[in-house]
Amino acid sequence: MVREPAPLLVVLGPTATGKTEVAVEVALLSDGEVVSADSMLVYKYMDVGTAKPTSKERQGITHHLIDIVAPDQEFSVAHYQKMAQDTIADIRRRSKLPILAGGTGLYIQSVIDGYKFGEVGIDYDLREKLHNYAHLHGKMALHDYLKKVDPDTASRLHPNDQKRIIRALEIYEITGKPASSMHAGQKKSWYKDLFGLHMSRDQLYDRVNKRVDKMLDQGLVQEVNKLLETGYDTSLVSMQGLGYKEIAAYLKGEIDLERAVYLIKRDTRRFAKRQLTWFRRDSRIKWINVKEYGGAREIACEIISQAEGVSKGVSNH
Repeated sequence: MVREPAPLLVVLGPTATGKTEVAVEVALLSDGEVVSADSMLVYKYMDVGTAKPTSKERQGITHHLIDIVAPDQEFSVAHYQKMAQDTIADIRRRSKLPILAGGTGLYIQSVIDGYKFGEVGIDYDLREKLHNYAHLHGKMALHDYLKKVDPDTASRLHPNDQKRIIRALEIYEITGKPASSMHAGQKKSWYKDLFGLHMSRDQLYDRVNKRVDKMLDQGLVQEVNKLLETGYDTSLVSMQGLGYKEIAAYLKGEIDLERAVYLIKRDTRRFAKRQLTWFRRDSRIKWINVKEYGGAREIACEIISQAEGVSKGVSNH
């Protein structure tokens, strides 16, 4: 019996595990297209600090949801979800395999679990009060408040992610229910197969450090400087991304370059740890230890061999 191709294949994992390269190899082997699930790759003009795949690295494979908004444009998870689902449907209509690849857990989960956004309205007065509360008492106090009323959502959000923390509190104040409860029971998924890339902590941290060094060699400082000169303020969500806020602080004379690099490496390692914690909660993910394979092509072959229906017509070489 011949199986139909999987509706969606997901390649996820912490930063610096090689998801982009593996997703490209899977696409090459299975006539697929990549749908990015990275909250920083959506921004134009931010290439080096986001490790955006170059034309050469994409190897001719079509990549979607990269470079779709300017750094000062609003872009929410709800926006991403709609665009991703429409893109996936289009890829499937053309009889190709959609490959959702990235490390932004909320983006991935919004697609595969069909989160319902937009059902709770906006209360601008309440948002203003919450912003003022954070200004007076600090971001941590706002995060602590969320911990009390919605510990599940709080565990997924960094204290610096003020925008999403305020939205979660807004939902709670309006409905009397935690934002996390909105997702309960919504398990009608697009996915067939979820694959997670991982490695030992020491190996991952080493790769993170080398990746940051490579970004500096490729012109991270120059990229951030150009963004600032263009008028993109450090208060923007995009400019609060890892690498950007630290280099911006250096360029403003607030810290020296050595300190900036130290902070980028440290915070990226912490970010990778949080990503892994998020993904580990999902029992559907099939984990692949990167270091047990000879490279991205070999990992891609393993993914295809395990994926339901994808191996049809695919050569394992």
